[in-house]
Amino acid sequence: MNGYPCYLKSLENGNLKQTAELLMSELEDCTICPHQCHVNRRAGELGYCHGGWDVEIGGYEPHFGEEPPLVGTHGSGTIFFSHCNLGCVFCQNWDISHEKGNKLAPEDLGNIMLELQKAGCHNINLVSPSHYVSQIVAALAYAAENGLHIPLVYNTSGYDKKTTLERISGLIDIYMPDFKYARSETGEQLSCVSSYWDVTKTAVKEMHRQVGNLVTDERGIAYRGLIIRHLVLPDNLAGTAQVMEFIAKEVSPTSYINIMDQFFPEFKAQHYPKLDRRITRTEFLEAVDAAKKASPYFRLTHELEG
Repeated sequence: MNGYPCYLKSLENGNLKQTAELLMSELEDCTICPHQCHVNRRAGELGYCHGGWDVEIGGYEPHFGEEPPLVGTHGSGTIFFSHCNLGCVFCQNWDISHEKGNKLAPEDLGNIMLELQKAGCHNINLVSPSHYVSQIVAALAYAAENGLHIPLVYNTSGYDKKTTLERISGLIDIYMPDFKYARSETGEQLSCVSSYWDVTKTAVKEMHRQVGNLVTDERGIAYRGLIIRHLVLPDNLAGTAQVMEFIAKEVSPTSYINIMDQFFPEFKAQHYPKLDRRITRTEFLEAVDAAKKASPYFRLTHELEG
């Protein structure tokens, strides 16, 4: 039925708890994300992401600034995770991803999910979850056992390991990856990872395999599917046309895509000549045109601020 989260089926057949136990054990030799650091997070060792055994969050709230199919009338139940498995020099949320947050056990995180549901939120929106997949699934098992019944949104940078995504297949209702760059060289320069393009292409295809195109109920609220975000960068550093062509040809020509103009020279961006300014109206409109050219059937959402 509409809005019935897929993780409830996994709860009923016992797979949810088993997956949580398996993923938590993997933190003792962590290969959860593409960095594959092989650190023992239970013993306090930290890898690239600086995420430890306990999950850390920067905050949570009913959020009204997300895509309309997530926000509805009561907001998206958003949880902001601390740290990140990317090192973007222009990080738009650097105060969260580069600062320590509040440490929580999985049960505490599960209770936050239940609190957001009680507040009327239409979904649980996990922001930057890639390095905390294990703890999130453990929290989900606890929350589902205690009455959680709204869709789960995996709101990610796109730098996700395919085998980890395969392990959580059947638990995530809505995937919402960023698709930042069309060239791995750009990913290395601006996000400190050398394989962004290849990793993200594989990850987004796996996400779509699991959940398909975005589906909404009679109120226009999403309950399953893929939402792709693409942030337009100055001087076409993101390679928008190539990203859109890949999505149209290898993911789905009817994908739901949010083309975003929110870039601002945050964090270290001002030290990079091509990133020391906001994008122009022309650059944004060219990005929208590139998406329309790649597929006239894309479900596009975009709004030029100012």
